Amino acid sequence: MPLTSLIDDLLDDLSRPGMPWQIGSIAASIALGWLVAGLLQFWWRRRRAARGITAPHIGMESLARVVAPLLVVGLLYLSSALLAGHRFHTNIVKVAIPVFWSLVVIRLAFYLLRRVFARHGQLGEAFVTFEKIFALVVWVAVALYITGMWPDIFDFLDATKLKYGTKPRDYVTLADVLQAVISVAVLMMLALWAGAALEERLMGVQALHSSLRVALARVSRAVLIVGSVLISLSLVGIDLTVLSVFGGALGVGLGLGMQRIASNYVSGFIILIERSLSIGDMISVDKYAGKVTQINTRYTVLQGLDGVETVLPNEMLISGPVLNQTLSMRAVRASTKLMVAYGSDLDQVMPLLVAQAAGTPRVLEHPAPGVSLSRFAPEGYELDLGFWIGDPENGQGGVVSEINKKIYALVQSGDIKLGIPSLDTRLLDAHIASVVARIHN
Repeated sequence: MPLTSLIDDLLDDLSRPGMPWQIGSIAASIALGWLVAGLLQFWWRRRRAARGITAPHIGMESLARVVAPLLVVGLLYLSSALLAGHRFHTNIVKVAIPVFWSLVVIRLAFYLLRRVFARHGQLGEAFVTFEKIFALVVWVAVALYITGMWPDIFDFLDATKLKYGTKPRDYVTLADVLQAVISVAVLMMLALWAGAALEERLMGVQALHSSLRVALARVSRAVLIVGSVLISLSLVGIDLTVLSVFGGALGVGLGLGMQRIASNYVSGFIILIERSLSIGDMISVDKYAGKVTQINTRYTVLQGLDGVETVLPNEMLISGPVLNQTLSMRAVRASTKLMVAYGSDLDQVMPLLVAQAAGTPRVLEHPAPGVSLSRFAPEGYELDLGFWIGDPENGQGGVVSEINKKIYALVQSGDIKLGIPSLDTRLLDAHIASVVARIHN
């Protein structure tokens, strides 16, 4: 049996003089590999600190965990060659090599998946469970390889055929299915990682418009995913002409029940290409208002001033009117109204109000604040104090409140007199007099 042969080889190595050299080479490879990986990580952190970057780079931190076992594997291959050159047995080293290869595969898969699916460094329970299952599968495969049972299992899979047609050659083996699944998964993972890395790099290019950056990132990711699927299917020997059937089915599906989904995707690309919306714009759509935080191919995320996020289908942003406060310019006008009593000197009051707005944080100097006489009300003069702010995403309530508090201080000091509603009591007095006369009579 292969397992018995493996145990016999290991026991034979333990009784030979070269056994300490194998153990020592494994220990030295592990220590040296982790030391070099630690030095590389320390150098990277020093380099980022020299550039003034203090935030941790999650991708690099995870990649450093892949470099260490990869270096150990390379050093173990070197140790095995040196020991074989001196005519020492290397069975123990040969067992250690696939063990560390499995560690490389597990950590590399975790690195790629977390770069794609982890949001803000947070991992869901389902993702963590998948990682545990994936690690278990890899360790089981390594155990089968070490014990020599993998060739027998592969022969069994290759001999098991699955018929899918009437012709004698219309079949696939379980080995073919396994190879197809692995190739598609690996290439898809690499495509998603490359798409995420490209998107991160594009979003950092400030010379491009934000909508153009998002559009390029989305198109690049779609091209990479489609290309990975086509390449993986070609590698396992599947004729790509069979995809014409899938394309026809997809066309029928779009015609019968997926029009809205397709419309949202097309609308997303139209928004990104024509730049009618950008990330950070303050917009109002129907009864929703807020700042655009994400523009995806199917939906757009709108964050209100209260922190609540709304997911809007892109079709709403194309087919209906959209109020964009920051399309061509970010400055927006805000105002506050007050009633000044009749008899007030407007030539004195109006400059006072302008001065209160001009000295308030977030109020722009250009365009300058201004006061206008709106109307003559029964209570007094209605004045409209208008001013401009350059950060509408932070709301207008705070600025209006600060200006109103300053106006209140002027009212308290007597510099401004507010208009008070006047009531005509003559009719009421006449009614009271008539009632009193009736009582006396």
